Amino acid sequence: VQLQASGGGTVQAGGSLRLTCEGSGTLFSFDAMGWYRQAPGKERELVADISVRGGTNYAASVKGRFTISRDGGKNIVDLHMNSLKPEDTATYFCNARYDNTFWGQGTLVTVSS
Repeated sequence: VQLQASGGGTVQAGGSLRLTCEGSGTLFSFDAMGWYRQAPGKERELVADISVRGGTNYAASVKGRFTISRDGGKNIVDLHMNSLKPEDTATYFCNARYDNTFWGQGTLVTVSS
């Protein structure tokens, strides 16, 4: 199983970015897919995740600004990030779960003030 993440970059505060993660190497739909992030010197934290049925969870710090979406049972997940703040700066990691937990490579998001 591989998770390929894309879409990171640098944006000014108040701007928007979209992250995409595509899973491959399995015939099954992941039970859940999501995004975690890790800022320098901090622990990795959940940003948002979405189940195969569409149920979502968001970190309190991103609610109302970020939207996670997934096309049904497809193993592709998007994270639309709006009203970005400098504190959103981190390396973002795609995550998927089906029996085991899988991680993609990180993609850096930098929000300048």
